[in-house]
Amino acid sequence: MHALDILGDPVRRRILELLISGERASGAVVEVVNREFGISQPAVSQHLKVLREAGFTTVRIDGQRRLYAIDSRRLEEAAQWLDQFRSFWQRKFDALETEIARGKRKARSEKPGDRKSPAARKSS
Repeated sequence: MHALDILGDPVRRRILELLISGERASGAVVEVVNREFGISQPAVSQHLKVLREAGFTTVRIDGQRRLYAIDSRRLEEAAQWLDQFRSFWQRKFDALETEIARGKRKARSEKPGDRKSPAARKSS
């Protein structure tokens, strides 16, 4: 299964977000996901299983707890795949950055008392 198929699910994305800060017990993940999405413990466990089997997470057994953590290799694969499309949005970000800089330069060049009202600008 392609990495983006796994990441396409909002519950699995949320689980990964929860794991960004570090290892978490499955019970803690279930508690948050149940509260936010209203899905059962078995359903959350199934999402955790999908993430684990797809290589996005690792699991470590500590007594009766299962501790999940991110395995970054698959996320890196997804990022590399997306990089081939970066040129589509990078030009737009560059143009936006230019416009923001232009606006800041214009604002600095105008003195507070020099700014014209919208009506005065129309008549100019």
